[in-house]
Amino acid sequence: MRRGRAAEAMAAAARALRGSGRSALRAGCGCGCGWGGRRRLWAPSGGSAAAAVASPPAGSSSGSGALSPFDRRLKRKQKNWAAVQAEPAKCDYLREEVGGRIADRVFDITRTFPLALDLGSGRGYIARHLTKETVEKLIQVDIAENALKNAVQSEIPTVSVVADEECLPFKEDTFDLVVSSLSLHWVNDLPRAFREIHQVLKPDGVFIGAMFGGDTLYELRCSLQLAELEREGGFSPHVSPFTAVSDLGHLLSRAGFNTLTVDTDEIQVNYPGLFEIMEDLQGMGESNCSWNRKPLLHRETMLAAAAIYQEMYGNSDGSVPATFQIYYMIGWKFHESQARPAQRGSATVSFGDLAKIDGLLSRGKK
Repeated sequence: MRRGRAAEAMAAAARALRGSGRSALRAGCGCGCGWGGRRRLWAPSGGSAAAAVASPPAGSSSGSGALSPFDRRLKRKQKNWAAVQAEPAKCDYLREEVGGRIADRVFDITRTFPLALDLGSGRGYIARHLTKETVEKLIQVDIAENALKNAVQSEIPTVSVVADEECLPFKEDTFDLVVSSLSLHWVNDLPRAFREIHQVLKPDGVFIGAMFGGDTLYELRCSLQLAELEREGGFSPHVSPFTAVSDLGHLLSRAGFNTLTVDTDEIQVNYPGLFEIMEDLQGMGESNCSWNRKPLLHRETMLAAAAIYQEMYGNSDGSVPATFQIYYMIGWKFHESQARPAQRGSATVSFGDLAKIDGLLSRGKK
């Protein structure tokens, strides 16, 4: 059924594009460049044998694309560019929503945190939801200095530090709380980042984080792949790699965290069309920064993808949905005071006795 709809959509796109030239759109790089000076286009992760592919420079510390899939210097440029736009808050809706949900999880812990760290803070999407009664002082860390300079004011005293999530410039056992919202999915070495977080936490400190999951933007991914298959005879992966939710618990446990909680959620946002999705992604600083990104996207391929997107996923009112899957994680650093499971075999009551509890309670009342 879906394959038939995709074929019809591609046929409709072909009719609409008949006679159009082979113009090419340069993928948005987050630096403000655009096509025709009117619309900035964001290109999700891609690359093919026929296309020129960006690669790490010789001797780069980032290493090969297999081990270091992301260009962190490019990501810094993208986030810096997004932070200095005329209306940066216009594209902050998703980060504000997730930041609020992270703050809710902080409020669920009935204690005051003297010193907290916001990793990949951006413009302060978590800080604006916290209170002085919960966090007394907050250190905000991000690779983009413009994001820190334009951070929204909060009632909590804050200190801004420009640093990379993969190499934190803090001493061991420094923070009572570490939070991170929608930043760690661009980290090249996630296990190392988790170890760094665990190291800077004090014993009995807690890490609360959120990152994009694998089903994020699946509609965009599918539409671009079908359009490329029809227009160019093949397709490349178009969405940056994400960590599987089944791996998160294992990675956190290997980093030393215990009492783990990992859950998922989805946020669906409706847009006028595919190009508006790409424009907002660029405004969020979420443009593609993979080493193997495809530098060119043909105009007719993009228009075909927009038609396929509308046909396969479009709403009755003409808008199109974009799904963002969010992974939330909570992990604690070990301390002697934390509750621990009893030793195996130390129970004094059998689960089989639970069936008799109603009878025992009624006897006690008599």
